[in-house]
Amino acid sequence: MKCAKEDLLLYAVTDRHWLNGRTLYEVVKESLDGGVTFLQLREKTLDEAHFLEEAKELQKLCKEYKVPFIINDNVDIAVAMNADGVHVGQSDMEAGDVRAKLGPDKIIGVSTQTVEQAILAEKHGADYLGVGAVFPTTSKDDAAEVSYDTLKAICEAVSIPVVAIGGITQENVVKLAGSGIDGVAVISAIYAQKDIKKATAALKAAVEAIV
Repeated sequence: MKCAKEDLLLYAVTDRHWLNGRTLYEVVKESLDGGVTFLQLREKTLDEAHFLEEAKELQKLCKEYKVPFIINDNVDIAVAMNADGVHVGQSDMEAGDVRAKLGPDKIIGVSTQTVEQAILAEKHGADYLGVGAVFPTTSKDDAAEVSYDTLKAICEAVSIPVVAIGGITQENVVKLAGSGIDGVAVISAIYAQKDIKKATAALKAAVEAIV
């Protein structure tokens, strides 16, 4: 399963921090009802057994909605549960090594912040790039900001799809118009909202207008 550009339009990244007594399954379902086109399970605190259990539930849910489901960082879990793919950072693993573990049919996303990193990731077999942070963000302390010009230069330098990430909201996404991105990846713009389904649908409309 490779990712088509349109799959990356509205890319949701899960975050347990915003659950407020709800289950991850519930909030992900709401976001899928609202129109999320791609889902990444990002889990920093669960032990492997619980992580796998949760991942399998969400994988089943995403299959129902025909939405690609990938795992953040944990290549072994992605392999163990036959996820659609994995997203890795610059420091996690070279995309080439990940490809060797996952096989040819899985989706590999790589976080990049410079044109050099982007070209290298594509060369090593990445299927799409996550570029950011394009705006100031609270969900990653170490995220350096990427300027609009760099984002645009990355989009021009590679032939694989590019997703902007970092601090994106329904209000500021319009500032990314004309950059060449294929979609946006968000956490709080969906999962921190009171009405997740409504927020997702509104954000999707805003992204469609600029992509």
